[in-house]
Amino acid sequence: MTPPRVVCLVGPTASGKTDLALALAGELGAEVVSADSRQVYRGLDVGTAKPTAAERARVRHHCLDLVDPEEPFDAARFRAAAAAAIADIHRRGRVALVVGGTGLWVRALLHGLCPAPARVAALRAQLAPVATATLHHRLADLDATAARRIHPHDRARVVRALEVALVSGRPLSAWQAAHRFGERPYAALMIGLTRPRAELDARIAARARAMLAGGLADEVRALCARGTAPDAPAWRAVGYREVRAWVTGACDAAAALAAVEQATRRFAKRQRTWFRREPAIVWRHPETDRARLTGEIAAFLA
Repeated sequence: MTPPRVVCLVGPTASGKTDLALALAGELGAEVVSADSRQVYRGLDVGTAKPTAAERARVRHHCLDLVDPEEPFDAARFRAAAAAAIADIHRRGRVALVVGGTGLWVRALLHGLCPAPARVAALRAQLAPVATATLHHRLADLDATAARRIHPHDRARVVRALEVALVSGRPLSAWQAAHRFGERPYAALMIGLTRPRAELDARIAARARAMLAGGLADEVRALCARGTAPDAPAWRAVGYREVRAWVTGACDAAAALAAVEQATRRFAKRQRTWFRREPAIVWRHPETDRARLTGEIAAFLA
């Protein structure tokens, strides 16, 4: 049986994925399946660049607003939700556009998950007070390959790699190397959106200003008012901790804006690094290559 076809639009934040997806959806009769690890959280709208109510009325979106800000949501849960959405989309004769910048989630959807050991709450509680830099140094001793791949500040991935090594006695990199993808559930066209560095940085700066002007501080105040714990998943969304510093009086608005821009640029760099390791991606500029990528998508779907 021929696997269903899906089109994936990936790439760094502010590269233009949402705008292109909305345009393509109108042309193709498609619906969007979000692959953004922060847009699953209710109440995180402005700071995650979540599609607006008008955009969602124009094009149906899936995998948005699935959980509250305090609830963990991982790649396995995303895979289940996205697979259900794609099945529903295809059942109705529509095209599924998987759109987002969370590379692990897209990989999990298309290729499955590495069968490494499950999370261990007791171990994570022991690691919680330890500084991220210290954990990364410890990871380097246990799994040098994983330590080279994971940014020293990416606490979530550092903890996960440490957890696997400590629980199983086998490095995460070894689990991943031994993992062989089985039958793939989808035939996928992977298009990565790319822009020159200066162009992307300018878009990031403009977006940061627009977010602060558009109510990001109000979203942060709402999280604080509901008593969202400092280590809740919501605060790991880029911009929220930086604006929390301003809201709580630790810095002024100008400093918060600068911090949001810097954090977003760093995040975009990590995303580029991740996606550059995905050999199936074809890279296109969303505007200057628009006719080319539209033709490629049409040929793939045909």
